[in-house]
Amino acid sequence: MELTGQVAIVTGGGRGIGRATALELARLGADIVIAEMDQAGAKRTAEEVGALGRRAVAVSTDVTSRADLRAMVDRTKAEFGRIDILVNNAGIYRAATTADVTEEHWDAIMNINAKAVFFASQAVIPVMAAQKSGSIVSLASMAGKIGSKTNLPYNASKAAVVSMTKSLALAHAGEGIRVNCVCPGDTDTPMLHREAAQLGEAIDPSSRPLRRIGRPEEVAAAVAWLASDEASNITGTTLVVDGGALAGSR
Repeated sequence: MELTGQVAIVTGGGRGIGRATALELARLGADIVIAEMDQAGAKRTAEEVGALGRRAVAVSTDVTSRADLRAMVDRTKAEFGRIDILVNNAGIYRAATTADVTEEHWDAIMNINAKAVFFASQAVIPVMAAQKSGSIVSLASMAGKIGSKTNLPYNASKAAVVSMTKSLALAHAGEGIRVNCVCPGDTDTPMLHREAAQLGEAIDPSSRPLRRIGRPEEVAAAVAWLASDEASNITGTTLVVDGGALAGSR
């Protein structure tokens, strides 16, 4: 894969899968904009990108703010002159039973995990359309393909990302823009460990078909492949990276 000369925005790029994705895209030659509320994490990622010989900019971005998303795009254009890749990675998780889901809980999950994916995509599409090329890759989850007794808002938000991916792909294929998403399974990130703590459950690799938890770098590799020209005839699809979890029981 070759991304030399391309510019990628990664939301939530300060840690976990977002950080791994920013570094993978940089290794393939892209310059990186880390759009992240946690500026300490964003700056660490930017320094790591710089150590790989690529340019990096950390932009303080609240993905639920359309003004921040417009500023993210404007800053990227000012620094690099173009936008080739958007990775919608920012997301949150909160567990709750049906009875315990509040309106605030529902709105927080949906605003960050789903609504922000649409409006971040909307913000970059005019730039990509003018270039007649671009790739948007969003992080959904295997949770978007199954149900859950304790994660209903989260699962619904990720199912929304899968659906939006298909609609955006159809709406903008004629402008040279490809839109895809990746559905990770359990991946060794701070979010997974917080999730296990909320549910009071141990992380048991032996229960997975491949008998291990996925690594952020494995998800990042899938994102990078979808963003690259090697996937030039792929749009509107969902790539599952879950170690076989959705295939069924062993």
